[in-house]
Amino acid sequence: MASKKARVADVHAIALAMPHVTVVQGGGENPVYQVGGKSFVFFRTPRPDAFDPETGERYDDVIVFWVPSEDDKLALVSDESNPFFTTPHFDGHKSVLLRGSRIGELGLQELTEVIQDAWLSRASKRRATAWLEEHRLT
Repeated sequence: MASKKARVADVHAIALAMPHVTVVQGGGENPVYQVGGKSFVFFRTPRPDAFDPETGERYDDVIVFWVPSEDDKLALVSDESNPFFTTPHFDGHKSVLLRGSRIGELGLQELTEVIQDAWLSRASKRRATAWLEEHRLT
């Protein structure tokens, strides 16, 4: 049985389901999900570094996810079977980008894991440890 395809609405639901999450509005009224005042998932406003190579039009549906390490980032953006990408603007930044229009290429379980990892990478050690223990992942 195939995994249920992910949807943009799932990003909001999964991020909000994590403990101690607050949502602030970004510059373009875009939601920014934070834990302890640190962003872990946010919807990006169109920027010059993420654009359609054929038309030059800026992507208006980019979602940014923090990742635990540079190795995790490389694994996600190097795997051509998934839709994650990065731009030179994010060189040295532990995050990956995903266009909302391509989110259906991910299964719901994969998206859930990426968001949980994003939360874990930004939460305090105490909060992360408690969450991992609660979910028997330690």
